[in-house]
Parts: sequence; C-alpha cells; structure tokens
Amino acid sequence: MTPEVVVPTNSIALSDAANRIRTSAANAASQRARELRLAGHDVIDLTTGEPDFPTPDHICEAAHRAMLAGQTRYTAVDGTLELKTAIASKFKRDNDLHYSTNEICVSAGAKQIIFNALLATLNPGDEVLIPIPCWVSYPEMVSLTGATPVTVPNEECFEDAVRNMEQAITPRTKWLMFNSPNNPSGTALSDTELRMLADMLLRHPHVLVMSDDIYEHVLFDGRKFNTIAAIEPRLKARTLTINGVSKAYSMTGWRIGYAGGPAALIRAMAKIQSQSTSAPSSISQAAALAALAGPQDIVHERTAILEKRRDLLIKEFDTIKGMHAYTPDGAFYLFLDCRELLPAVTSKGQQLNTDYDLVTHFVNEAGVALVHGTPFGAPGYLRLSFAASEADLINACERLRATCSQLL
Repeated sequence: MTPEVVVPTNSIALSDAANRIRTSAANAASQRARELRLAGHDVIDLTTGEPDFPTPDHICEAAHRAMLAGQTRYTAVDGTLELKTAIASKFKRDNDLHYSTNEICVSAGAKQIIFNALLATLNPGDEVLIPIPCWVSYPEMVSLTGATPVTVPNEECFEDAVRNMEQAITPRTKWLMFNSPNNPSGTALSDTELRMLADMLLRHPHVLVMSDDIYEHVLFDGRKFNTIAAIEPRLKARTLTINGVSKAYSMTGWRIGYAGGPAALIRAMAKIQSQSTSAPSSISQAAALAALAGPQDIVHERTAILEKRRDLLIKEFDTIKGMHAYTPDGAFYLFLDCRELLPAVTSKGQQLNTDYDLVTHFVNEAGVALVHGTPFGAPGYLRLSFAASEADLINACERLRATCSQLL
C-alpha cells in the first residue's frame, strides 16, 4: 500500500491574491471581543456593523411560510423573478429609478454584489477611485482582482473633494465607488453634492460609478435620501446602484443584497455568481420579498431610535478627554477623532502611538471594543457602532471617560 503523503501546512504556497489582501479590521475587532467574552471578561462590543433590533415578525413569518410551502430548492442564479420584480418596484418607489428585471441581480449580501461587479470588470493595471474614509472592504476587494485601489482624501469642503477625485482620474480608471451615508463617518451627500459629483463624472465617460446605498433608510434630522443615477439620469447607463435588506430591516444574517445596473454588467455578474455561490438562499429571498413589499413603518421607527442614541452619544463625548465625535447624518456609527490623545502613556507606563494601540488599550483596560481608523483610511480615528442599547452605550462612555482621564 502506498503510504499517505502528508504535506506540511507551512509548505503551501498561497496565491498572490491571497497575500495581497488583509483580514477585515472590523471582523477582527469583533472576533477579539467575542474571545474576551468567552474568556469571562466584561466587554461591551461596539464594533459590529449590524442593527441590534430583531428582524421584524412579518419577515420571519414570510420565511416560515416559504419553508412550509416547499420553497427550499435552488432558484434562478441571480434571484427569483418575484424578488427581482419587488426590487424593481422598490427602486421606482423610493429612488425614481426604472429598472427591468434583467437589469437586477440578487446575491448573498451586498458585499457579494460588489465583488461580482469588480471581478466582472477589472483587469490588472486598472484603477478604482475610492474616497476616504471608506468601508474597510472596498480597497481589499479591488486588490483581490489585481487592480489598484486609489484612495482619495474626502475634504471637508466637498468641492475640494470632487477636485481631488477628478485629478486622480487616469485612462486606467475603471470605477468610482462610494457610499452615502458613509461607513464609517455617517456623512450623507446632499443633492447639491451629488450634482457636483455627477457633473465631474460626465466629463469622464470611461469611468463607471458604483453607488453603495446600503444605509439609505438610516438618515437623521429629516434628511431625504437621493442616489446619483436619479440625480443625473445620463449616468444611469454606467452606474451600479447597490442596496440590500441587512441594515434597514435588521437582516444581516439573511445575506441578501441586490443591485440595479446595465443589463450587460448584470449578466456578467450573474455568470460569475453561477460559478461561485450560485443562487442566494431561497428562504432568505422570500423574506427579502416580504421586507421590500411589506409595511415600512418599522424602518422609520427604528431610525428614530438610532437618532436618539446618536444625540445621546454626542453629548457624552463632549465630556471625554481627547475624543471628538463628529455628528453623523446617517448610518449608526460615530467616527471619533482621537488624534489629541496620541501619543499617550498609560498609568502603567505603556506607550500608545497609534489608533490600533488605542483600541487595544480600550478593549483590555476599559472593556470597550471599537475599530481603529487606519483600515478606513483615517489614522488617529476610531469607529464606534451605536447599534447597541442605551444602557450599554452610557456604560461604554463612562468606561472610556475614566480610561481616557488616566492617559498622560
């Protein structure tokens, strides 16, 4: 008998793509918080990008009915016709965007939508413009394809930010990708700012536009959402408008994202999906159909709760040494400017030089888990998710206040 060959794990040669990318900083911070909790430590986890509300009952009931009705088999690769029809209705109702069902794709989360689109369009040497701060996964997904992420500072004056983007465009630029409201800053682009961005893009017809609208319904202070393909219909033919049910309907674990875009791009994305994950969960699609086509009141009610939490935190951080909280327009994050704290020395004589040092100190000493800003393109900042109970948020602020007061 031929002996089994055992290959040492350290001899496995990983691909260049695997070596190019980094583990998600947000996922790593969440995992660290889980590990500390399992070890018996009292940790308040404010790292996660998901609402703390349960999925609404009528959505869960729709999934249950679908299971009982035998809707547990494969569906069309890029989503059921029923769900794609409901998505088309949603785009028309909420965004004044008109898509046919062949211009809509459904995937296992908005992240897969983005990845499919990048894989369908990018080659090594291509470039993707990404205004920063940005979601940690954008540059990594671009790098995975072999293309180059080009991060562009998003200035306080949006006119300057648009000028920076235009100066960064080259013949190799394939996409501009952005999200509004923004993760991590919570900044939402106004109609005027979207118009400025659209006017710039009209001057560069070779640049595709990826608009990540996943936080569309989480807007505060009476703001109204708009999306770039609605602001400028001439851009619709080269814009991929991305959304999903995870944030608005508390359905992160259901893994349903969707997009509307040019039919040729949608076909290519579906082809890639057919050779990777294939169709999204049939049960999750039935639930998403109920979310999009059902009553929307609960979405607005929950946004009002998040706005109340935001206001509470802004007041709290006014009294915490060295941590400045920008008031977000939407989403459920505070982006904390902690540059005044750095460098710092702890009461035990430990030197804190970076934002990563800070989050490590806060989780170990204060029992508060946050995400450091460097992976978002903003060294010296920290991201705090306020998708948590008011009691946990107040407790976290008290802990951070005490810990910051001891830094030298």
